[in-house]
Amino acid sequence: MEKTNHSVVSEFILLGLSKSQNLQILFFLGFSVVYGGIVLGNLLILVTVIFDSCLHTPMYFLLINLSCIDMILASFATPKMIVDFLRDRKTISWWGCYSQMFFMHLLGGSEMMLLVAMAIDRYVAICKPLHYMTIMSPRVLIGLLLSSYAVGFVHSASQMAFMLNLPFCGPNVVDSFFCDLPLVIKLACEDTYVLQLLVIADSGLLSLVCFLLLLVSYTVIIYSVRQHTASGSAKAFSTLSAHITVVTLFFAPCVFIYVWPFSRYSIDKILSVFYTIFTPLLNPIIYTLRNQEVKAAIRKIKTRHTNSKHTL
Repeated sequence: MEKTNHSVVSEFILLGLSKSQNLQILFFLGFSVVYGGIVLGNLLILVTVIFDSCLHTPMYFLLINLSCIDMILASFATPKMIVDFLRDRKTISWWGCYSQMFFMHLLGGSEMMLLVAMAIDRYVAICKPLHYMTIMSPRVLIGLLLSSYAVGFVHSASQMAFMLNLPFCGPNVVDSFFCDLPLVIKLACEDTYVLQLLVIADSGLLSLVCFLLLLVSYTVIIYSVRQHTASGSAKAFSTLSAHITVVTLFFAPCVFIYVWPFSRYSIDKILSVFYTIFTPLLNPIIYTLRNQEVKAAIRKIKTRHTNSKHTL
């Protein structure tokens, strides 16, 4: 699809996180380490689940897909941001900007639905344990996974449909480290008030529906867990606490972003960093530190690797 004839902007200028040269060098070093941690942490989960047959269960199938989404979510803007810390002029092409917005909403919408799928998995595992493997069959898992990506795609496509015909003929400065949809909309050369409301409603509705589904699911699960024995409850609460922590970290920034979506305060940048960088970093930490099965599998793989080296 070609750009509209009314659009004369061929690139956007990103202001980044700070204009201070010293801070940018510090950010370059810090975010390079963080991004490396995101990739290594999520790869660790992928490798652990793939190579340990004990983890070949529905829950961990969904978990490795969450790790994949987190790695891509952290990669759609973070590498460019890190490189831009070393540049005086931070620019991004028209199509590059639109690509960032598309993948942001595709991955964000998909992750929301995947968290709902993980809540369904925990509900079946805890409330219907005898029928768990029958209900959460490979066919159902693939259906949940495809539904998550389909919802993410439809959500992102609907957002970008609002954008493609907007004329950009003047200001092209985005006060962020990536092309954030609410910020880019404001640069259009026409009144976008109604369009801004539609964008907020679209993203806000998806976030609200997913959050309510998760809230109901985990409320039912917690009530059910309290009816079990103490040992069973302890294990279930350990798994649930990791899931609930991840859900809280994911949806908390969404609440602020869509309650005050067009504010001018620096908190917007902080929330964007948290949403796109620190959440993908914290997810593997939470699932490895709070999950005994994953920690045991990592130790097993490490021991196996050590023994193979000694054998050689």
